[in-house]
Amino acid sequence: MKKQLTIILVLFCASFVFSQKAKVLEGDFKNLKGITAYNLEFDYANLEIPKYDSEEEFLKDKMKKREDKNPGSGEEFKKSWFADRENRYEPKFIESFNKRFDEGQIKVGKDLAGAEYTMKIKTTFMYAGYNVGVVRQNSKVDAIISVYKTGNPNNILFSVKYTKAEGNGAFGNDYNSGYRISEAYAKLAKTLAAHIKKKTKK
Repeated sequence: MKKQLTIILVLFCASFVFSQKAKVLEGDFKNLKGITAYNLEFDYANLEIPKYDSEEEFLKDKMKKREDKNPGSGEEFKKSWFADRENRYEPKFIESFNKRFDEGQIKVGKDLAGAEYTMKIKTTFMYAGYNVGVVRQNSKVDAIISVYKTGNPNNILFSVKYTKAEGNGAFGNDYNSGYRISEAYAKLAKTLAAHIKKKTKK
């Protein structure tokens, strides 16, 4: 039984490691060595959502389905869809990244005073997943993360694309889509922090 549990744990860890893929687009992680603070900028423009041609089409469909069942709920969905970015996703990314550096060796934040560098989180793909009790599916986020000197966005120091950052709540307790997606941003930040730690050592 002990052996079986060990095998399951190893497989689980392996699936987590390989589920998120990183592809360096420009520069090298080593270019980030010595940088201790990043101002964060989040960009959701031209977001790809599976099964829809655009985010606008996605919102139109989801709002109509809700309005047909409960008038007024469609507009509430749209409001929360955008509000979750500032209220859930971004704080979760910041919290998840910063706690990987217990002594504050590296810090990220919005409007971070004194930060010479900006880290742009450009979300390119978002899947909310679902949880209807008996069946569920993790949320997924793809993002391009670019670093440049603040005020000089055309001179990219480093850029990497992460795909399949998955989000889910503990023990499957993630019935709210905003919460599931925020957990994907937490995983994205965790992976990024781990890569920076490992690849800027030398």
